[in-house]
Amino acid sequence: MNGLDRRVAGLLRSSGLTVAVAESCSGGLLAKRLTDIPGSSAYFLLGTVTYADSAKTRVLSVPADMLASHGAVSAAVAAAMAEGVRLLAGSDLALATTGIAGPDGGTPAKPVGTVYIALAAADGCRVFCHCFAGSREMVREATADAALELLAGRLVTVAAA
Repeated sequence: MNGLDRRVAGLLRSSGLTVAVAESCSGGLLAKRLTDIPGSSAYFLLGTVTYADSAKTRVLSVPADMLASHGAVSAAVAAAMAEGVRLLAGSDLALATTGIAGPDGGTPAKPVGTVYIALAAADGCRVFCHCFAGSREMVREATADAALELLAGRLVTVAAA
């Protein structure tokens, strides 16, 4: 566990908000980092790794036609994953990750390291696209870091309101 993980845990505890995650390319790393902190059951409700498109549809209600038209690595699918897990868990906030961790699977349009991260709440969903460099493990770590930074930013905004 690192400083970012502890900061997010503290912000979640003080806000009283709950979170759920839907992961593809990060393969459970985000859920692991959120639950590495003792007492995480106060704010962490659900984590799911929906690696296959069929799992995204079956578990998170991502429309099959959306997957066919946009591809699994897209802003639309990231948003649908985040909203799907938020509704499934009944959480205040939800994060979703989908991307190409590598070392294979990239295309000129979506090279290895392309990752979409979504943050959903009752007031809407925001999606960010990143292109991370490095090994598969580096891409996964960078994805989890970026998702946690996104969550921290939202929680700081809530605390300031």
